[in-house]
Amino acid sequence: MSGEIRLSRRRFLKYAAGTAGALVVGIGTVQAADRPAPLSLLGDAWSQVGPYVRVAQDGRIFIGVRDPDNGEGTGTSLARIIAEELDADWDKVVVEYLGLGVEPGNGEPKFIYGRQHSGDATSIPAAWADLRQAGALARWLLLQAAARRLGVPAEQLRGESGMAIAADGRRIAYGDLASAAASIDAPSSPPPLKAAERYKLIGQPAGDIDARAVVTGTLRYAADENIGDPVVAVLARCPYPGGTLDTADRDAAGKVPGVFAVVDITPEQGQVAGMAAQARAVAVIATDTWSALKGREALKATWKPGDTTEPSSGDLEKKALELFDNDTATPTTVREDGDVAAARKKAARALEATYVQPWVAHATAETPNCLIRLDPDTRITLVAASQSPRQAYTVVQRMTGFGPDKIDIRVPRGGGGFGRRLEQDYIAEAVAIAMANKPKEIQSRAIRVLWTRDDDLTRDYYRPFAVHRLNASLDRKQGIVGWHQRMASPSALAGRGTNADRLWQSELVADALPAGLVPNFRSDYYALDSLLSRGEWRGSPHVTPTFASESFIDELAHAVKANPLDYRLKVLGEARQLPYNGRGGPIDTARMANVLKLAADKLDWSRWLRSENGLGIACAYVFGAYVAHAIEVAPTADGIDIHRVVCVADVGRAVNPLGLAAQLEGATIDALSTALNLAITVRDGKVQQTGFKDYPVSPTQPMPYEVETIIVPSVAEPTGASVIGVPSAAPALANAVFRATAVRVRRLPLLRELARLR
Repeated sequence: MSGEIRLSRRRFLKYAAGTAGALVVGIGTVQAADRPAPLSLLGDAWSQVGPYVRVAQDGRIFIGVRDPDNGEGTGTSLARIIAEELDADWDKVVVEYLGLGVEPGNGEPKFIYGRQHSGDATSIPAAWADLRQAGALARWLLLQAAARRLGVPAEQLRGESGMAIAADGRRIAYGDLASAAASIDAPSSPPPLKAAERYKLIGQPAGDIDARAVVTGTLRYAADENIGDPVVAVLARCPYPGGTLDTADRDAAGKVPGVFAVVDITPEQGQVAGMAAQARAVAVIATDTWSALKGREALKATWKPGDTTEPSSGDLEKKALELFDNDTATPTTVREDGDVAAARKKAARALEATYVQPWVAHATAETPNCLIRLDPDTRITLVAASQSPRQAYTVVQRMTGFGPDKIDIRVPRGGGGFGRRLEQDYIAEAVAIAMANKPKEIQSRAIRVLWTRDDDLTRDYYRPFAVHRLNASLDRKQGIVGWHQRMASPSALAGRGTNADRLWQSELVADALPAGLVPNFRSDYYALDSLLSRGEWRGSPHVTPTFASESFIDELAHAVKANPLDYRLKVLGEARQLPYNGRGGPIDTARMANVLKLAADKLDWSRWLRSENGLGIACAYVFGAYVAHAIEVAPTADGIDIHRVVCVADVGRAVNPLGLAAQLEGATIDALSTALNLAITVRDGKVQQTGFKDYPVSPTQPMPYEVETIIVPSVAEPTGASVIGVPSAAPALANAVFRATAVRVRRLPLLRELARLR
């Protein structure tokens, strides 16, 4: 993979527009009109340029990737989708991450690259629907040019590895055809896409385009970028949600060598959660990071809680249980089939269990940061690894009043996202600092805004705390005839303009299994009050409900003395399609059963009853993907060792199997690490965790040496992959721990609870 030339988005566009002979193709260039627009685009007609491909005369093929890549592998997968349809030589492809594409349009911003979003497993499904057409169009134009050169019909030509090839063996390199192809008008209708049996890149493993740069330390993250000679800003933030500043020694901070200014930050009122600064803060601006940190230390800032204090996790749990036990409490009923109360009265047996999951942080490897430069009345430039550049634009535009032509947002690859970079609080802080009054000597200099790890953990948008109570009614044949699940949590949608009766959507999926499998089914949601900021987390809204439901299914199997695998397959029943109103449906029970069987076979599930170790299994349907985990653990004197982990996924057609496997492995490790050890706790109204010493991400023990992955071959439409490996990992682990120790862990983090119960 060639990647020596690294151009910023604006330089890339200028270079493409200013180089004669280049063929540039963008989404939106195919027009069903009497005279389609020409595709040379060697002028200012950038309204037609979307995620695109440029074929240069020297044979290199530049592919722009619209969606941010924070480790999901979108830079590789999206580029290969275009390259496949183009019949490109992958070794001559140069991938460029596109910053935000925006321009003025009738008084409103026009986003010329379409959707630019990552972190919710939508990049590949969305790309599959439109990016193939860009590659197909470029190939069509190149073959038309080759047909004229060779004097044969274009239908008798094929593309292969960056060449146009005739039936008699004559061939012409794409680079030699670029100039001629750029002068050919677009077809009146989109060219046909390649047949799947001709794929050469899709379905074949490819290493991440940035892998070498990542492992050698040469990849430039936002914190590595410079605009001139930037100054550095760090912030002292109020640790109490809704709290205020009490005292701060600004004079002492200003006297620290290297400190230029001390600036107060006040959050904008009335803004949607995630679109403004979270807390009152004092920013220290200095010549370098060390001086800024010393200045912050000299502030000796003290803070006061607000009128309302954030409750502890224990208090939230108590409130949830009170709601469950209060017949007058009115939940939001998410789904109701049949009559669970009547089923319970007639049941031969009924079982109930309560599961508790803590607040969880994102703890991305790269903490939030951005580089910003404000040229008053001229333009603003922002460099940040946002997962939602369009949301970042909204914040910048609102706070500065600038139009699209004055806002330049560049989006380098990020060091992990998991939903954290969907929030724009750190962007809002940076804009506020840039707009604040500062000494003249730094007024026009760029500012690098940095978060330390304690900043990151104490001011995250956490995965919400959750309590689940599930009860099941069994008939005389041990079948599940009734299922009632209740969940209480502080919704991640609170404060984001969502109606009260829809707050459950960030925490639950209405049609998630076993809905549709049980004749009498009910799902209720209770919203808890909290001041902590919360948001999307890897696998939401599937992750917390799946831990409860897949653990409970295991408990039911144990109660009726059934093999947990056989019991799950019995519940799934015959192969059929279940209605599913969420993204990716309907649910194919045969595909779900298949991933369960494959995971069990790989782990040698036949040992389940006689093994000295514990074997556990769980499955999940996540955004159209079918995933199962099978885990083997051994008990130890002080906990457990995880011996083996198997993850099987059916995601439809896998664009890049190697990248998919990496996502499944990483998501599994992330899920296990979180389940074993991680919890955000609140005491005296504020978060207690300040670093990896008390938030121990992925310790060496008891984690497995590897995650064995199986990717199911499929010709179905592809789904995303970045989050799907999370939901079923934790319940599979808890189920294995039960088999190994006879201790049923219903409260996370697991190791802490296991030590308490043993």
